[in-house]
Amino acid sequence: MKTVLRLFLILTIALSFTAVQAAETINGAGATFPYPVYSAWAYQYQKTTGVRLNYQSIGSGGGVRQITNRTVDFGASDAPVPPEKLTRKDLLQFPAVIGGVVLVVNIPGVKSGQLKLDSESVCRIFLGEITEWNDSRIKSLNPSLKLPGRKITVVHRSDGSGTTAIFTTYLSKACADWKEKVGAGKAVKWPVGIGGKGNEGVANYVRRVKYSIGYVEFAYAKQNKLTYTLLKNPSGNFVKPSFETFQAAAASADFDPQKHFYLWLINAPGKNAWPISGATFILLAREKKKSNIKTVRFFDWAFKNGDETAKRLVYVPLPDDLKNKVRAYWKQNGIY
Repeated sequence: MKTVLRLFLILTIALSFTAVQAAETINGAGATFPYPVYSAWAYQYQKTTGVRLNYQSIGSGGGVRQITNRTVDFGASDAPVPPEKLTRKDLLQFPAVIGGVVLVVNIPGVKSGQLKLDSESVCRIFLGEITEWNDSRIKSLNPSLKLPGRKITVVHRSDGSGTTAIFTTYLSKACADWKEKVGAGKAVKWPVGIGGKGNEGVANYVRRVKYSIGYVEFAYAKQNKLTYTLLKNPSGNFVKPSFETFQAAAASADFDPQKHFYLWLINAPGKNAWPISGATFILLAREKKKSNIKTVRFFDWAFKNGDETAKRLVYVPLPDDLKNKVRAYWKQNGIY
């Protein structure tokens, strides 16, 4: 009898522990752009609190879709959702971290920071009008760099992507032909190239395919040891992607809580600002107070404890005044 009772108690404790663990999991899905920093934060948060973050890096389009369908605790998107759509879908939105989209190439003999590009040359490459690396329009930007007469392979995203939304918004603002022929969005009809799923897929293609060019969030370029280019910003300076140039772009940002922080950081002013910068955003279902509180606790912990991790991965943490605006927004909506 004692043995049966002991087994019953062990089973009861095990089931209770499993239930607690399940209850203490936060489920999120969306943008691949911030996955490296969310993953690092999640590891540290679980060690500290025991609460697990299960984040599916499926692209911004999937993240918006899943939170709209209420199948996750939070969605994540690099493309900010307009206030009117948030109201229609009964969603809340706040920024989590700021980063940069960079151009990466695989040209034998060319190292990171050697190749200079401007918005016009990037536009013509992705439109399929500049087809070889020794095109005069690229050579004029790089007179001292030996460029091969080899065909350019364009690599782009195949999934609905906030990284794509940031990149195509940059092209649309810089190039009238791109705006007219292709436009901006999480998914567009690409004139040329091959598609990779997620930032991971684009990074893998560029690493494997010689004479290719693609766009990824900077952390993926670093992790995969990809060759990044310099870019000419609106101030006329060729800048390299770095924490400092992303921070320079973020310095001009004026996020408005009344508009659910809706803001693009494309072509931000400043002589050292990286021109393809952007915040990544968290989306919550307004009515799901319990899961929202769990999610907000995680991001509040990250705001207090995660800045050094973000910097190490070359993301710009939100400035303290913006963090406080986000906390006030949470409080206003009853989740802080």
